[in-house]
Amino acid sequence: MKLPSLFRRTPFRVTLLFVALFAAAASAILGWVYVTSAEEARARAEADIRTEVEVLSAIHRERGIEALNAALVERTARGGTYLYLLMRADGTPITGNISVSPIEDFDGETRWQTFRLTGNDEAGRVVRPQSLGVQMRLTGGQMLFVGQDIGDIERYLGRLTQALWASMLAVLLLGVGGGLFISRNVERSMARLNRVVTAVEGGDLSARAEVRGSGDEIDELGQGLNHMLDRLQASMASIRHAGDAIAHDLRSPLTRMRAKLEVALIDAEAGRIDGADALQTALGEADHLLKTFNTVLAIARLQAASEPPDPELFDAATLAADMAELYEPAAEDKGLEFSAEIETGLMLKANQPFLAQALANVIDNAIKYTPEGGAVMLRARRRSSGEVEFSVTDTGPGVPDEDRQRVVERFVRLDNSRSQAGAGLGLSLVTAVLDAHRGRVELDEGPGAYGGSGPGLRVALVLPPA
Repeated sequence: MKLPSLFRRTPFRVTLLFVALFAAAASAILGWVYVTSAEEARARAEADIRTEVEVLSAIHRERGIEALNAALVERTARGGTYLYLLMRADGTPITGNISVSPIEDFDGETRWQTFRLTGNDEAGRVVRPQSLGVQMRLTGGQMLFVGQDIGDIERYLGRLTQALWASMLAVLLLGVGGGLFISRNVERSMARLNRVVTAVEGGDLSARAEVRGSGDEIDELGQGLNHMLDRLQASMASIRHAGDAIAHDLRSPLTRMRAKLEVALIDAEAGRIDGADALQTALGEADHLLKTFNTVLAIARLQAASEPPDPELFDAATLAADMAELYEPAAEDKGLEFSAEIETGLMLKANQPFLAQALANVIDNAIKYTPEGGAVMLRARRRSSGEVEFSVTDTGPGVPDEDRQRVVERFVRLDNSRSQAGAGLGLSLVTAVLDAHRGRVELDEGPGAYGGSGPGLRVALVLPPA
């Protein structure tokens, strides 16, 4: 038979285990208390009996058997917990408050013995309290038995045992009750989390776990689950957006490629062009599409990575100098003034190829959108905070304030760039590279209007130092 879910929960099982361990420990402590108390009571009773025997023996030695008999008569009449019996050498009783010695087959050697003496209590009920006594032979041949009723101690130990068992039972009941209460609370909390998981499995990515604000492990688990779902929802939205954007932005290149292939096929059939020219056109369009998909894949890999792949220590000044040397001819071919200001000793620990690609994208955009006669400035410096900054400033049309957050998203192209080639992935790749390196991209206005154009744009890539 399958147990209810409440009894199968880990908190309830842990509580039962704790209660079982406590019960075992409490039983051991109870046994130790009982044994220790019994031994202490016996030792105390034995010491009292020894003292009484020494007193009576002294009376017998100093004043004889008649004085001992008189002392026993006095003690018996006085009452108390002591048991006395003075016997002749043949065992017949002389004086005492018991009629028969509980020690049988006495051989003359002093002997201690624990026994139960049958009697009646105040209510007339028959009782058999535990007693302890010693029997010895006197110098005249007589025998003396002295004992003590330790029933009060036994009753005390019994009450102590009952109290301890009652306390243990109460603790067990409270432990099981507490286990049920804790297990039910945990079950309710886990049920809320399971409902969120079930909803997400059903496709509802907006479901979130309730965080009560108690700061316990259930809240931590809920916060972690919510954070994971936030990232999952953002990733799925990004994937949907990327898919829609790819379908939208690639429609024109695909249509254009199909139209060119169709025209090339007609021209080739009419003998107006060579078939190789048509294939070359198709290859060019295919290369453009492959480049777009490869860029999207690189962005996805960077965003999925928790750190840059294959980081290495290098001088950022060398990278900036290489970029300046690479793009200066391209800027001059377009009629732009290209300059660079590079500090030395800018050590970074990063993936150099990815960082070079990001910087190349920024410089390429600056050259592409800056009109002839404009200027492009590349800087590499260390900020006062210790961060390393690459910045590219141009005198092109710039980016309005309201579009600076949007322009770094995938496939976003502003109206003034629609006539330029590209898929709108350049700054998206730059942002992904900087995010992977724990850096950031900052977009600001450039130097202002210049030669009838402007206000320009300043793009800064800020990275933490090595």
